[in-house]
Amino acid sequence: MTKGTHEFADDQRNRDILISINGELFRRDEARVSVFDSGFILGDGVWEGLRLHEGGIAFLRNHMERLYEGAKAIDMDIGLSPQELVERVFACLDANGMTDGVHVRLMVTRGVKATPYQDPRATITAPTIVIIPEYKTPRPEVLERGMRLFTVHVRRGAPDVQDQKLNSHSKLNCIAACIQATKAGADEALMLDPLGFVATCNSTHFFIVRRGEVWTSTGQYCIAGITRAAIIRVCRENGIPVHERQFSLYDVYGAEEAFVTGTFAGLVAVKEVDGRAIAHPLAQKAEWQGPGPMVRRLTGLYQDLARREAARHL
Repeated sequence: MTKGTHEFADDQRNRDILISINGELFRRDEARVSVFDSGFILGDGVWEGLRLHEGGIAFLRNHMERLYEGAKAIDMDIGLSPQELVERVFACLDANGMTDGVHVRLMVTRGVKATPYQDPRATITAPTIVIIPEYKTPRPEVLERGMRLFTVHVRRGAPDVQDQKLNSHSKLNCIAACIQATKAGADEALMLDPLGFVATCNSTHFFIVRRGEVWTSTGQYCIAGITRAAIIRVCRENGIPVHERQFSLYDVYGAEEAFVTGTFAGLVAVKEVDGRAIAHPLAQKAEWQGPGPMVRRLTGLYQDLARREAARHL
């Protein structure tokens, strides 16, 4: 069972979902890709997590821009126009009769190899495009109980090693961070940049609230988070001071609120970082009191924006 922000209640309907592989629909237990696929052999591909809201996908254009920008960065031609790919996604959703409460994993790999070898010129097919829609909603108790984070030694590296802005299939540094945090008894890993400033979490973006201001990292060492950008947007539209800046663990430990963001769960409050309860330094009780006023306000603003931005066409 998935833990942390991605913890969800099992839904029996997911046993009978139809999965799209290169435009053809397969039952869950029949969906297969080749062992020679670039994604399986090398983690060579890009992906998006999409959220279905009342018949439309929230921030659809932003997700497609990130997917196609990532494909261009690794010199991969997806083989479909953005609108054609969107139509394929909705064809899969419509075939499943899905309209709401659905999380979609959209994956594009470079295609099947002639032999297990990294050179893209060994690819002999068009890209492999897989669409997996599942009924998934976050557990309400997770949103209320808050997240425990642990700062790991695994860093978000510099772009000359592997650019952290690329949402690639290869996620080994995030997986290593997740393992370390799990071994420490935390829900998720807090990761630092090469200079020791806070960067992001292993699968979500990280924010703190200090003196009524919302802070997040510079964004130079994490993917261009769609929900992250939405939170920055609603802050600016509603007169809430928000900053993309360098900050250290000292600032985190002294924050009065903290939260993480992601496509699946939206906003989830953080209750503890490295054993320190997230609470105002002058609070009578130095313990977490539940999601704070800023988190609750931003949650409502974000949900309103996500509904407004849900679309079926670019």
